[in-house]
Amino acid sequence: MKELIEYLAKSLVENPEAVVVNQTTHGGRVKLELTVAKEDMGRVIGKNGRIANAIRTLLRVAAEKDGRQVSLDVMEP
Repeated sequence: MKELIEYLAKSLVENPEAVVVNQTTHGGRVKLELTVAKEDMGRVIGKNGRIANAIRTLLRVAAEKDGRQVSLDVMEP
């Protein structure tokens, strides 16, 4: 799942080297924290959070195949 978020984020931003995804697991729950360059935050979040919500939806579908619950937080650099 970490690889999926990295791929999507690097495809959206202008500075792909600044994309960092941290993953922590607690039982069946996975928490992902996405950090991008400050100037790319708008590209990842989107207008009214639409892009971030679309990424979360894709992530939930991928996690459901593994029988896990997952959450994604977009962090400020």
